[in-house]
Amino acid sequence: MDNTTKTAAELKAELAKKDAASASAAAKDKSLSARQTIASVLDEGTFVEIGAYVKRTVDDRDYEGVICGYGAIDSRLVFIFAQDFYRMKGAFDDLQAKKICDLYALAVKNGAPVIGVFNSAGAVLSEGVDALGAYGRVMNAVASASGIIPQIAYINGVCAGSAAVIASMFDVAVAVKDKASIYVSPVSALKAKNAGAAEGAFASGLVTKLYDTEAEALGGVRAVVNYLPQNNMEGTVTELCTDDLNRAVDLSFVGDKYDVKAVLAAIADNGNFLELSESYAPEAVCALASVGGTVAGIAANQPDVNGGKLTPLAARKIAKFVSMCDSFGIPVVTLVDSEGVAAGDDYENAPYAAELAKLAYAYSSAETAKITVVLGKAYGSAFTLMGSKSVGADIAFALENAKISIMSPKSAVAFLENEKVAKKSREELEAEWAAENAAPVKAAVHGEIDDVIEASEARMRICAALSMLASKCCGAPARRHANLPL
Repeated sequence: MDNTTKTAAELKAELAKKDAASASAAAKDKSLSARQTIASVLDEGTFVEIGAYVKRTVDDRDYEGVICGYGAIDSRLVFIFAQDFYRMKGAFDDLQAKKICDLYALAVKNGAPVIGVFNSAGAVLSEGVDALGAYGRVMNAVASASGIIPQIAYINGVCAGSAAVIASMFDVAVAVKDKASIYVSPVSALKAKNAGAAEGAFASGLVTKLYDTEAEALGGVRAVVNYLPQNNMEGTVTELCTDDLNRAVDLSFVGDKYDVKAVLAAIADNGNFLELSESYAPEAVCALASVGGTVAGIAANQPDVNGGKLTPLAARKIAKFVSMCDSFGIPVVTLVDSEGVAAGDDYENAPYAAELAKLAYAYSSAETAKITVVLGKAYGSAFTLMGSKSVGADIAFALENAKISIMSPKSAVAFLENEKVAKKSREELEAEWAAENAAPVKAAVHGEIDDVIEASEARMRICAALSMLASKCCGAPARRHANLPL
């Protein structure tokens, strides 16, 4: 008996039986089935499945290995597809691609995020080139939706070959430690013992957030969705702020070496922020946070790691983050404290200049609101590249003790005043050079800084700037014509 001769009740009963079998098999692996995963990430009782009765072409005794539908996260519409490893190992085929592409068409029409749950052993080999075409159609759907709606990949199992490519095309990838594996080449062809492990993907930047358990990871997915707008036309995400917009902050710890995440906690509403890609290029920090009720992306140098110097990986990380924020109209707050660009043959072979160019492009082309605060050092190209006014910042502040200069005082004295060391100590010369040539007021006089502010004012000044720039993300008002003089 095929689907066309069965009643709806019979199909529902058959589907429920398959779901029960998937749940039972998942329980043995101490995991969640695809349907359980969907139920766990969405608001209770909101999931509506589409294409529920589609059966596999290679074996019509089993339903297609992906569950698609829509629901809500904190009452906001989201679309979701989940590969079911416990339905023929979630094998990918042309029909699975069609279900996913149909889901994307609905998501784009409705301007709502897509969550993709990846857990499949790969393509149905008997489909041959049709399977390759099916992967291509999904890639095209993901690429076409990129920058229009947020896309969050959730990897709780095998994500291999072309599926790994698709997951990498998403805006954010969340994975479960010890359960997820992401690789392109067959594991048998890889020499490393833990090749494809989620921890390695997290370190390389392929995975954005890594959690120990499925429950934590699904909570992370919900958190990411709540920080992002529904689509690129919604504008800046605002929420009720329960923190004081004019709260003074204690940044007395800002000095030669400190953890910039403490600055993020001081500036963000109630100290809460969501860091992304924390294991990749730790000399840079990127996070989403509500600041004065406005969700912003915060990009910062990390002075605690190699003086916050810009490396090729740090430049790539920040450029990718700024680009994502700009795609969805999320304001960017840049916190600068860097001794400059890193030096060394390894960096030059990265290629270094191209990675720094990506950072320059990201800031220069971003149309979203951009606010920059120089916390400490801003030497050389690091000052220019890290969201300076010259590359497009709308507002730029500097703390009173910041140092802005074409080179570090140490390098400047060695290069320009080395002959004076006999008369004065090197430390004295460096201090004098910093006072005369690296004071933030000099940058303000030349228009590269809008204001030199007290450290305690950092939060309130950022909040005020975000409020002033709130309409920028919507674009300039349309004009019919200029108003002629009388």
